[in-house]
Amino acid sequence: MQFLPEGFALPPLPYLLALAVGIGVVAVGVTRRDLAVDQRHVVALVPWILAGSGVHALYVVDALPSLVRPLGGTPAVYATMAVLAGGVWLVADATVQNVPRVLAMSGVTAFVPTYGSGIAVGLSRGTFAPFWSGVALLASLAVGAVAWVLLSRAVPRVDHTGWVGVVALVSHAVDAVSTAVGVDILGFGERTPLSRYIIEFAADLPTAGVIGSGWLFVLVKLVLVSGVVVLFADLMQEEPREGAALLGFVAAVGLGPGAHNLLLFAIA
Repeated sequence: MQFLPEGFALPPLPYLLALAVGIGVVAVGVTRRDLAVDQRHVVALVPWILAGSGVHALYVVDALPSLVRPLGGTPAVYATMAVLAGGVWLVADATVQNVPRVLAMSGVTAFVPTYGSGIAVGLSRGTFAPFWSGVALLASLAVGAVAWVLLSRAVPRVDHTGWVGVVALVSHAVDAVSTAVGVDILGFGERTPLSRYIIEFAADLPTAGVIGSGWLFVLVKLVLVSGVVVLFADLMQEEPREGAALLGFVAAVGLGPGAHNLLLFAIA
């Protein structure tokens, strides 16, 4: 049975060593400075997550320069963005007062040219077709908003998670809905084994001929992330820093693949 996503491969040794050193330096810096982490910091990292998703999309369509291409694959892209964002965070923490603003602005500085490059690649190759990505994005936001309203009414204490909880839920809605659109409408495959098994199971159900096979993945994703947000609600109140950091990680593993899907569908 396959457990790792398709395309999962370590970069060449020199890149791997550089990333390991970078991660080590950032980890030591974070430990020594005892960085403050709250909801503002986590939300400010959203542009960095988007930038990483854009880099990986460019990697998939073979549009990265050869020198940096090994840093765009999985899992190297996660480590690369962690080193860059972590380095900016450490410098900002030592030099400025409004760290979240610096994190957000630097992330936008990385995100905008990355997605701009992706669009330029699509236009130059004649493959730029953003319609279904736009549909998926709007549907994702609507589904995520409805899910949050229903969850907050059913379990009021999830309000303790604040914007981090909202971002986590909406991020996974983006991943789920974009995956469903990619599978049912655009003919893309799912690279993550467990997700693929869920979609294949739904394809064997009588509903497959009517509403496709992605709906079950959307449902499972929303139920799981809703459960996680509920579990983190008390932790966010009792240990805000740990809760924000962990729930931010949950958001990242949904937003990264989801945003990657949207850009890839538009340019591939």
